[in-house]
Amino acid sequence: MNTLPACPQCNSEFTYEDSGLYICPECAHEWPVNGVTAESVEEGSKVYRDSAGNVLQDGDTVTVIKDLKLKGSGGTIKVGTKVKNIRLVDSDHDIDCKIDGFGAMSLKSEFVKKA
Repeated sequence: MNTLPACPQCNSEFTYEDSGLYICPECAHEWPVNGVTAESVEEGSKVYRDSAGNVLQDGDTVTVIKDLKLKGSGGTIKVGTKVKNIRLVDSDHDIDCKIDGFGAMSLKSEFVKKA
């Protein structure tokens, strides 16, 4: 069973998790869970994470962690390929990018790691 951390302000052990935040019911203190900021939770925006759980943002550089076969062209994007200046979109493949030698394409965040 996962144990939640005690409140950093009043040391209450009755904290709970809600929408990416830990909340203390005794002093009403809120703090982020795993790097999710309160601003991103309040905006209602989707939080994109890489294969290691790091939060991704527009303009980040990522590295491909698995050989990816391309449909149609027969090419393969190799492990370790760096992809610069990604753009996050709300679809099945949540990263739009340009890869040198391949052109514009979409990737899933589960196959990349933040560089």
